[in-house]
Amino acid sequence: MSRSADLAVIGGSGLYALLADAVEQKVDTPYGDPSDVITIADVGGRNVAFLPRHGRDHRLPPHRINYRANLWALRSLGVRQILAPCAVGGLRPELGPGTFVLPDQVIDRTSSRVRTFFDVGAVHVNYADPYCPAGRSAVLRTAAERDHAIVDGGTMFVIEGPRFSTRAESRSCTAAGGSVINMTGEPEATLARELGLCYTSIALVTDLDAGVEGDHGVTQEEVFRVFRENTERLRDLLLATLAQLPAERTCPCPSTLDGLTLPFELP
Repeated sequence: MSRSADLAVIGGSGLYALLADAVEQKVDTPYGDPSDVITIADVGGRNVAFLPRHGRDHRLPPHRINYRANLWALRSLGVRQILAPCAVGGLRPELGPGTFVLPDQVIDRTSSRVRTFFDVGAVHVNYADPYCPAGRSAVLRTAAERDHAIVDGGTMFVIEGPRFSTRAESRSCTAAGGSVINMTGEPEATLARELGLCYTSIALVTDLDAGVEGDHGVTQEEVFRVFRENTERLRDLLLATLAQLPAERTCPCPSTLDGLTLPFELP
């Protein structure tokens, strides 16, 4: 039976595996298959869609994720607000492992990915402020209520991957204004904006990047270990924040596409 949802979380399966009354839904899109089937569950009386960004078995590296299919599939289910947790490296010494960061800006330095739905016509969206202000406010309120320390603001620097940065690259990201570094934040946020969706990123720092300090650089084992150690904290913050998201959207995100002629019909 088909089930709709107005909220979504894009993140690992460990964030929702214990939810009761969850149903799985496969969604076809004009852009191919999303990363995996989408799980829909009741959270605080609201239907929430959960999509594992890399697939349940983490089979998809950052540059092979079908971001367009993921965002289109969520919107076609009725989703209008998205929380997007992700693992990041800290580009500043005070942003060490285990720190939550709520970014307010992004710098996209990916290179091989399809970054837009608008392949024809002149369609240019406002992207000055990439993250939803209402979503960010909900996260901050929840963090305060649940006693989760979180850094309010910062610039996420998104690189192509899948390798980690050299020390020189890492330092250049910091010099360019980056606070944290990541491989999946774009074009995910851009595509959400192009569909008129509210998108809020919640970054969990798993390591200090190569240009900050240390003699061994970043390792995959370290990143995965720190993320696992903080999964319950992140899960608590996410599930509690979902209840704080407004039922009616009064933020600027829904009006992003006003006055624009789209080359397709929105789902």
